[in-house]
Amino acid sequence: MAIASSLIEIIKEELAKHGATRLVSARVCHGKLTNIVPEALRFAFEVQTQETSMAGAELELKEISVTVACGGCGTQFTPEHPDLFYMPCPSCGREFAHEVLSGKEIYLDHLEAE
Repeated sequence: MAIASSLIEIIKEELAKHGATRLVSARVCHGKLTNIVPEALRFAFEVQTQETSMAGAELELKEISVTVACGGCGTQFTPEHPDLFYMPCPSCGREFAHEVLSGKEIYLDHLEAE
């Protein structure tokens, strides 16, 4: 609910900034490590926008994959194992102490409004 509330506040600011009165759609990009549950975010967005100028707007969610840099050799790679706690480097085999380069972010990517 808190993420949806923050998202709605950001959208309101953007609509006001551009003189728009009705939201048609919004696209949110979120990293796989944010643990966003798309169905829960869509539901919270829908409930919190009822009877507002955002009611009925489409909320598109786009997941960003995880990319890390190996803590041993520096190779950048996307872990293939679904359990993100186990990330062996494809070059040197090191399994831990990698730097996360992407996958933790969440941002409003696109708005369509009238």
